[in-house]
Amino acid sequence: MAELLTLEEAQRLVLERVEALPSEPVPLDQAAGRVLAEAAWAVVDLPPFPSSAMDGFAVRAADTPGSLPVVFRIAAGRPSPAALGAGEAMEISTGGVVPDGADTVVPVEHVVENENTIEIRETVAEGANVRPRGGDLRAGDEVVSAGTLLGAAQLGALAAAGIAEVACGAVPRAAVLATGTELRQPGEPLAPGEVYEANGLILETQLRSAGAEVERLAAVADDEDAHREALARGLQHDLLVTSGGVSVGPHDLVRAIEAELGVDEVFWRVAVKPGKPVSFGVRGRTLVFGLPGNPVSSLVAFELFVRPAVLALQGLTEPRPRFEPGRLTAAAARNPGRDQLVRARSRAGADGAVELEPLAGQESHMIGSAAGADALVLLPRGEGELAAGAPVRYLRLA
Repeated sequence: MAELLTLEEAQRLVLERVEALPSEPVPLDQAAGRVLAEAAWAVVDLPPFPSSAMDGFAVRAADTPGSLPVVFRIAAGRPSPAALGAGEAMEISTGGVVPDGADTVVPVEHVVENENTIEIRETVAEGANVRPRGGDLRAGDEVVSAGTLLGAAQLGALAAAGIAEVACGAVPRAAVLATGTELRQPGEPLAPGEVYEANGLILETQLRSAGAEVERLAAVADDEDAHREALARGLQHDLLVTSGGVSVGPHDLVRAIEAELGVDEVFWRVAVKPGKPVSFGVRGRTLVFGLPGNPVSSLVAFELFVRPAVLALQGLTEPRPRFEPGRLTAAAARNPGRDQLVRARSRAGADGAVELEPLAGQESHMIGSAAGADALVLLPRGEGELAAGAPVRYLRLA
């Protein structure tokens, strides 16, 4: 039997076969969670005028210290109709337009105000508390680069720069199919040997969190015709994700029927635990993932292989899982032949480092135990165990 692929090799093979979807225009207020397909450029200088960083008084630095008459009061959005003259002051609000002639803003708490006169007792530096025009961005500057996932900070910058519409990667269309004669929907009575179907909901939730539009197909029994019909429908999408039926048992039909339907299998089986029997193939531009039927195996394999593909379809610059540093709170045994993903609960240590507590119940069918996890800890293959306090890398679970 062929040697198992490493985690890194399998991820590379997946991403090499992803063709980013075409871009489409998206109104800015609908672009949260989308991936920018083309760099966005500022329409205006930001700020578009010299503005005050403080509530206070606009003055000339050369007139300080001194006693100055207040000749106008500037509110945000209502600039002064005239320039500031020598020996004068204008009251100004935070964000207000600094008038021509002024080069400094003195905070209100640094002056003594007496009716329409202020007294400034210390010399103020030129430019103090004035935000220069274009100090953040100039018109024509790149605001957000292509391949960026748009969150609150990016959307705020785009809006402030005057951008009303952006080009984003199209939303991937995904199909999810759970297989197995034993599957029943929650709420239905269970006969002996039957279980409730959870993988479809797990995968639909994960796909939506990655930005995909999802059709969850009805679970199918271990029947060739039922498999063929459902898989053919799923292959009409950008992405097809199945669970179950990818091992070597007599009822594992998925891979063989996908081959009949024109799917070119790129790999089958990866040196990870859980999730070894994962398969990946393509038909045209459609990406086809076969995940194991054990719920935790399916959940983990999605994070390692499917989520990067969904993000790459949208054009994200770096779609691979982002592992972060942490340390174990208890010893954990390694697997000699496979990298292992251990469900864990994270917390902040006394020194600020992330501490990771492996949970009891690490078998791949134990989805109930997985409900308490918020992290997957990567234990590299090897002999022996990692001791409590050992540095590790972990992946956050949404």
